[in-house]
This record gives sequence, C-alpha cells and structure tokens, in this order.
Amino acid sequence: MSKRVYEAAKDYNVPVKKVLDVLKQHNIKATNFSGVDAHMEAILTKNFSPTGQAKKKAGKIETEGTGHHVKASQHKQETVQPIKKKPHTGTMSAKAASGDGKPGSPQRSGEQKHREQHNGANRQQGKQQAETAQRKQAETASPQGKQGEGKRTKFFGHSRGEGAQKNDGRKKRGQGGNQNGKNNRNGNARPHTLLSNVLGKGKHKNRHASKNAHPVEGNAPATKKKTYPTEVSVPETIIVKEFAERLGREVGEVIKKLLLGGIMATINQEIDFDTAALIADEFGVTVTPEEAPADPTEIEEIVDAPETLKVRPPVVTIMGHVDHGKTSLLDAIRQTNVTSHEAGGITQHIGAYQVSYNGKKIVFMDTPGHEAFTAMRARGAQVTDIAVLVVAADDGVMPQTVESINHAKSAGVPIIVAINKIDKEGANPEYVMQQLTEYGLVGEAWGGDTIMVPVSAHKKIGLDELLENILVLAEVSELKANPDRPAQGVVIEAKLDKGRGPVASVLVQKGTLHVGDTIIVGPCFGKVRAMTNERGERMKKAAPSIPVEILGLNDVPEAGDILDVTDEKTARSVAEKRLEKKRSSALRANAKVTLDDLFSQIQQGELKELPIIIKGDVQGSVEALRQSLLGIKSEEVRIAIVHAGVGAISESDIMLASASNALVIGFNVRPDAAARKAAEHENVDMRMYRVIYDAINDVEAAIKGMLEKKYEEKVIGRAEVRKVISTPKVIVGGSYVKEGKLTKTAKVRLIRNGIVVYEGEIDSLRRFKDDVKEVAEGYECGVTLDKYRDIKEGDEIEAYEMVEIAPE
Repeated sequence: MSKRVYEAAKDYNVPVKKVLDVLKQHNIKATNFSGVDAHMEAILTKNFSPTGQAKKKAGKIETEGTGHHVKASQHKQETVQPIKKKPHTGTMSAKAASGDGKPGSPQRSGEQKHREQHNGANRQQGKQQAETAQRKQAETASPQGKQGEGKRTKFFGHSRGEGAQKNDGRKKRGQGGNQNGKNNRNGNARPHTLLSNVLGKGKHKNRHASKNAHPVEGNAPATKKKTYPTEVSVPETIIVKEFAERLGREVGEVIKKLLLGGIMATINQEIDFDTAALIADEFGVTVTPEEAPADPTEIEEIVDAPETLKVRPPVVTIMGHVDHGKTSLLDAIRQTNVTSHEAGGITQHIGAYQVSYNGKKIVFMDTPGHEAFTAMRARGAQVTDIAVLVVAADDGVMPQTVESINHAKSAGVPIIVAINKIDKEGANPEYVMQQLTEYGLVGEAWGGDTIMVPVSAHKKIGLDELLENILVLAEVSELKANPDRPAQGVVIEAKLDKGRGPVASVLVQKGTLHVGDTIIVGPCFGKVRAMTNERGERMKKAAPSIPVEILGLNDVPEAGDILDVTDEKTARSVAEKRLEKKRSSALRANAKVTLDDLFSQIQQGELKELPIIIKGDVQGSVEALRQSLLGIKSEEVRIAIVHAGVGAISESDIMLASASNALVIGFNVRPDAAARKAAEHENVDMRMYRVIYDAINDVEAAIKGMLEKKYEEKVIGRAEVRKVISTPKVIVGGSYVKEGKLTKTAKVRLIRNGIVVYEGEIDSLRRFKDDVKEVAEGYECGVTLDKYRDIKEGDEIEAYEMVEIAPE
C-alpha cells in the first residue's frame, strides 16, 4: 500500500496543508489519510523535491527551446524506461515518433515522456536513499535494534521499493521469509490495514523479551526474609482470618494448627482468647488481651448536678404471697376494683397506679404473688423505692413471702410490713411478727427498725397509718431527681396491640418525657406518638416517678429494658447494634456444646424432648411462663422452648410447630381463623390458658405421665359482632354467625384483637324479638353476655362446650 498524504508531507518536510493545496491545484481531492499514487507522487516530487524542482525548470527550458532538445529528452526517456509490452502503446509511440497525427501531438508526447523520465529518476533516487539509510542503520544499531529490524514500522505501509528491500533483508536473515515471500507478489508488498497492525502488535513480545533479557549478575542482592511479630493483642473473640493477619501468617497455616488441636474452624469462624493464645504459642508469638473498646450499644450516662435535683414521689411496690390480699389492699387505697377483672382473682401483670394522700403523690406498683412471676417481681423491686410486704395474719409467712424478702433485700430497698386480714377469725399478728424475725425483720414494737402496720383491706382498717408511714420513710430517704433533662425510665410491661401496635408501660425515673421525643428501649426505637396514664387519660409530658403507657415503638421491648431519650440517628444506630449483638449472642449460645453436655446426652441414649411454643398477651407473662416451664425437672423428658412471643397465635406459629413437632401454649390469647385451619390441617396441639399455674400443672402432669383427660373443650360456633345496640338495662351485640352455631347453654369467650377480654355465659339469645335456643350459621342474632357490658363492633364471640373424654 502506498504512503498517506501526511506521511508524504513528513518525507518532504512541508506542512500537510501545503501538500493538499498543491494537489488541489491539479484537480485532485485528497485528505490527510488519502493514499499517494504514482501520479500524485510525481506532482509532489516536482513541487517539493530540490531535484524535482531543478528538473522542472530544466524541462521548461527544453520545451521552450528548439525541437531537437525535445527529441533528445524523448530519446533519454526511452533509454531509461523499460520497453512496454502492450501493442497499443507501441503504436502510439510510433505515431508520436513519426510525427503523424494532430497538430501539437509531438509536444504532448514529449511532455508525457518527460513526466515518465522524472518518475523513473525519482524511483531510482528513492531506492538509493533507502539502501544508504539501511546500511547506516545496520552499522550503528545495537544488537537489540538488529533483532527488531523485522518488526513493522509505525506507519500503515511502505513504498514498493522499500517493502521489497525489507522483504529481501528478512529472507536473508531467515526471519519470516516464507510468509513475506507469499505477501510479496510481483515485487509489491501486501497492503496492511489498521486491524492487522493492531492484531500483530506484540505478537512476538515474549520471544523478544526473552532474547533481550539481561543475564542476572552473580552478586545480585537476595530477597529479604519476612519478619513475623513476636507479640500481638487479641480481643475476647476474634475471627480466624483477622487472627491470621495479626500473626502475619497465611490463613491455611492457622486453620491447620486449629485442626491439629482438634478444633474445626473456618476462615470466618470466631475463636476465643484461650484458643488464640494456644495457636499463637505454636508460632512462637505471645498474646496479650486487647483493651475492650467503648460499647457502641450503650447510651452515655448523664450525671446530674446536686443543685438540679428536686423531690419526686416515692415508688412503692406491693409484694407478698399469693392470695394474701395485695391487690385488695391496693384497691382499698385507690378505692377501685381491679381484682374482679383478673383471671381467677390473681394478678397476672405488673400494674402501676398513682395515688394522692394529704396533697402528696405516691406511685404504687402491684406485682403478682405467684411463684411463677419471680422475674417480674424482681424487676418490680429494682425500680421501686419502698417495698410493702403483705402477709396474711391467718396464714403467716409462706414461700413467696420469703422470696419477696430476699428480692427486696438484694435490691437494697427498705421494707414496710402490712399484716393483712386482721379482721378474720384466727388472725394472729403476733405470730406473724415472730415468724418475720427469723428473716431479719424485727418490728419497731420489739425494738427493731422495721415498720409493721396491721391492716384490713376489706374493712379499710389501718390504711391511713400505712400511707403516713410510706410518706415519712420517703421523706427520710430524700428521693430526688432532675426533671429538666432528657428522660430516662424503665419498661414495666409491654404488649402488642392489634390496633395500636407495640404498647409499653414505662416508669419515668429521671427527666421529663414529652410526646414527640425520640426514644430507644433496648433493641427497639421510635418516637412517642401518644402517652396515657393508668386511667386512660391523654398526657403531653410525664415527670419523674410517673407511670405512663406509650405508643410509637417499632417493636415490643422486654420488661426491664431501659428507656432513653436521644436523637433519631443515635437511636436507630444503637438499636441496630443492640439487635445484632442480641442475635450473635443467641447464635453463640445455641452453637456452644460442651463435652459434659455431649457425654450426658450419650449416657441418656433415648433422650426425649418436648418442644413448646409460647404466645402471650404481654411480654412479662411470656417470660414468666417460659422460666416456669424450663424449671420443671424430669429425668425422662427435657423441655425446649422453640419460640416465645407476644400477640395472637398466627399461622406462622402453627407452621413452626408443625416443622418442629411442638406444642403451642397460648396464655390469654386466641388463634385467628387461618391459624385454626392450619392447626387442624397440620394436626398441631394448641392449648389455651388464662391462669398460669394451670399451664404449668398440665405440662408437668403430661411429662410425668399422670395427665388424665377428663374433659375436652369443643368449639361449636363463632359469631362476629357487627352492631352494638345500647338499651337502659343491657348492651346487645348484633351478631352474625360465621361458623357452626350459637346455643344459649354454651359457654362463650369475647375475643378482641386476638385477646380474650371476657369468658362466661350467654345471658340471652334472640332472633328479632323471640328468645331462641340456638342460631345456625349464616343467620343474625342478638346476644347479651352475663354481667358484661363492654361489647364493641368487630369483637368475636366464640361458643364452646366441655365434652367428657374417657381416659385412654
């Protein structure tokens, strides 16, 4: 392929624009990358080559002179140019030589011969210049340059003479002779394209690199030996990959040492400090414990200045044995009636109430007395200032009484003893005081420092004296808090409400909590959307020692979690880190297996396990039931809590129970329609309880093989309350029977948002104005409940009957 215009301009050492202008004068349109043919080469040589310009001038002189000069130049051109074989060319030459033809033809023939003469001279000159340059290059080039002579030039192609010369040189040196011989047809080089040059670039790169490589001298410096640390610091737990990086070793070496030590570990598995110390000792490295960084899951504690503290109301906890009259005493103080709403008359949740006496406020907290609620009572003792120990005068000190004394003492809380039921026959307060001395509680009447007040909740005897003693003890204790700071408190109880979402009962301990504050509670966070007191009244702010119920958290917290007010960014990040830490600790606890445990499992052989899923209405009840069930000891069966949560029993709970072959226990909750159908389809056993020790006794009896099924609950129908009709005497629930039938003799439950709010009997069942015995599916009816008026639209009425089952 011929040269490009820009290459020709470079050869003649003139600007490209000048070359394009000269070609344009001869009616040749060209660009920088256009090829230069023989005609264009002649024009450029004629205009820019010194020899060409001189010959051009000489040619002009000869054409302008006599005729024999023209003939002489023609004769010279004929001797230089080879004889052409085409017949018509010879004819034309003969005509031109003889002078035949049109006038002026000898002059045109002379000009053509003169041009051919110039082209031949230029080709001869180009050949001589190429040969001279090649000889000079061969003499002055280095060995590397000689080896690289066979490489293509940086241009797209070569002139015909230069290409032939290079091909001949390659053949002589034996490099690519065959291939170049194929490409060199009729003495012309095969044209190269841009694509072929790119593909051929670096083709023999490795060969040239190996030839051009310099030999390594014998005194070259050796590679530097890697140094390993002699001492590293390691935290309590570290993943294998990071540990290997600290040792400066490959991960495979560390895993190999772990395997030799009998520890199967992967690259991302955590090892403890002791294991890391043993492995590091194998590599000759000393391990030191790393200082624990600041815990990102903790909120910085604010220290209040003494001058900012103000007097706050005391928080009093009522503690004692079951059925000793704790809630009745609190009812008498508050002049309300709470006991009738409790299942079986037993307090199942922690309740916090505020009472005013002589212009001063007192906050009472009622903790359950049953031994199953140990954890709840322990939390109640931690948030309280004064503990009131209720002991029945006719019953004396009982196991939960002793437990309450221990909780109060461990929390460092002063104790006031209220000896209740002094109005009953057989009451003996002196005997109770004598029993309490065995546990370090000596009354003031006997020279001790414990306040003991005889009271009667039913006849309201001694209540004023009890309240006065509480206020005196609170004044002596100097209970103060700073109300002008971000609030801090503790969760007393938490539950999941279907309509309102997560609901938490909180006791504010420091600062003031406002509606709209961003809060973090354990692994949960949110913004306070609404606050209500124990009477359901809306509040905008809550000062220290005030119990409130708050809405707005993203999840249900656990009872006992600390509430802190902070900004949204901090609350979100800290909550996420707490949740991650909780998950990792749970995984670590589940994955940890000791040799003792493994050996005991092998010894047991036929070890049986009873998996249980617990669902309750509030978090505290779920936790208490969980601890009670895990506390049941049996040599044959081990209880495993698969899942414990707050809320109604859902379909996912049933599927989990089916997969793990678990028993579902519902405490004060009911399954929804999808869960019931799934339980029937999957044959999952669901048991519902309203009193906690019934659940414990049933599970314990089933484990010990002593459970005798005498009666079984059979649901006969369900109805939905669609309209509430108020009358002066009763509240009528206009209902639609969705499943089965409703009978007047059946027992019923009123379920609201998956939680049982009433359990009793039907007072009346009517269709239109007639009393009926039963209403079938698909019909409407009016239902009134016995001694219950709080019926709302959307409630579900579940009718059931107890069917006697013969023991197997």
